Amino acid sequence: MIKKASIGLLAIALSTTSCVSKKIYNDLETKYSDLKKENRSIADENESLKQAKNQLELDRDKLTKDLASTKDDLAKQKADLAAEQKKYKVLQDSYNALEKNSNDALEKNMAKNRELLAQLEAKGKALADEQARLDKTAGRLKELEDMIAAKEEAMRKLKETLSKALTGFEGKGLTVEHKNGKVYVSMENKLLFNSGSWAVGTEGRKAVVELGKVLGDNPDLSVLIEGHTDDDPYAGSGPIANNWDLSTKRATAIVAILSENPKINKQKLTAAGRSEFSPLASNTTPEGKAKNRRIEIILTPRLDEIAEMLNSIN
Repeated sequence: MIKKASIGLLAIALSTTSCVSKKIYNDLETKYSDLKKENRSIADENESLKQAKNQLELDRDKLTKDLASTKDDLAKQKADLAAEQKKYKVLQDSYNALEKNSNDALEKNMAKNRELLAQLEAKGKALADEQARLDKTAGRLKELEDMIAAKEEAMRKLKETLSKALTGFEGKGLTVEHKNGKVYVSMENKLLFNSGSWAVGTEGRKAVVELGKVLGDNPDLSVLIEGHTDDDPYAGSGPIANNWDLSTKRATAIVAILSENPKINKQKLTAAGRSEFSPLASNTTPEGKAKNRRIEIILTPRLDEIAEMLNSIN
């Protein structure tokens, strides 16, 4: 609401240019443009969060459906076992009656009945073993569901912690998102680097250091730092040949700052350059190019426990 009011005030101010100086008019016009850009960015972020929420709901529904299917299978096995046990009782009663007679025909029938009883006992044991296996599988599915939910909640809390830690950099080209079970921290180049440079500026260093404090408290997270550029060819000189080199060099510059924090697990850090091949927006506009020039830090929780659980179920 405050942003909309600010845009309104700027619009009024821009419409009354005859009452202000040219410098004030230009300043107001620039602020008005910046606010419109920020408003679009917030709308994009909101749409991304909605899509992430929808995906999580789809994943949850699939797990629920799988669990329901397993429960249905278990119920059917139990029903089969009950039916076989009923047959077993009927045969057992018949066997007991035949035991009272001692002629040859009854002896043959008794032998056949004993064979059938042995078969039914073996089948009953097999069904009981299968029921035990299904019970165990259902329990493991519940454990897996709880484990996934716990990981998701941990990442949600991590996103909140990062948002609070980096709140001072909002509106300066920094966003924090939680989607697909991961947390994404995106920093536009205007916060971090000058054009064509991989040296991190003062304000950008502050943001990376604050991020590093949170990562230091979460040493099990895998941290992927990706450098991205627009599609303008690199025009500088020196050790950088092209956008691939530049994006990679910028990623390693962020890794270098994070590595200064002794609490961060260096084995969990990975630097990668994506050049211009993973854009967020079209490179046909200056706004799109600015959005594509960025560093993305992707935080992934420890997943080996979930993988082991899946292997044990399969």
